[in-house]
Amino acid sequence: QVQLVESGGGLVQAGGSLRLSCAASGGTFSTYAMGWFRQAPGKEREFVATINWNGGRTYYADSVKGRFTISRDNAKNTVYVQMNTLKPEDTAVYYCAASRSAYATQKVGGYDYWGQGTQVTVSS
Repeated sequence: QVQLVESGGGLVQAGGSLRLSCAASGGTFSTYAMGWFRQAPGKEREFVATINWNGGRTYYADSVKGRFTISRDNAKNTVYVQMNTLKPEDTAVYYCAASRSAYATQKVGGYDYWGQGTQVTVSS
């Protein structure tokens, strides 16, 4: 069973930066595509960013493109998202997810394992 544990969330002022980390255990991390999603109160979970198994391909939601960068370190079984120029509308619980498919997808249903989430709050 794959376990994912996110960290790095917190409270930041608008314009600030945070880096979220997601550590994986119990599976073959280097073969999984990884994704970040977020969910704000009263809203559906939405795609943020995804990266394929070797980091060669990345995709971003239009709302974060140019501000967020997803990356992975297969030697450390960890995926990251660097979030810059944060806005109040980025406030949400951020979830890490792993897909047994090696290829990145933006669909919630394309992921097999999920972390517990980490809160990001951006104040104006």
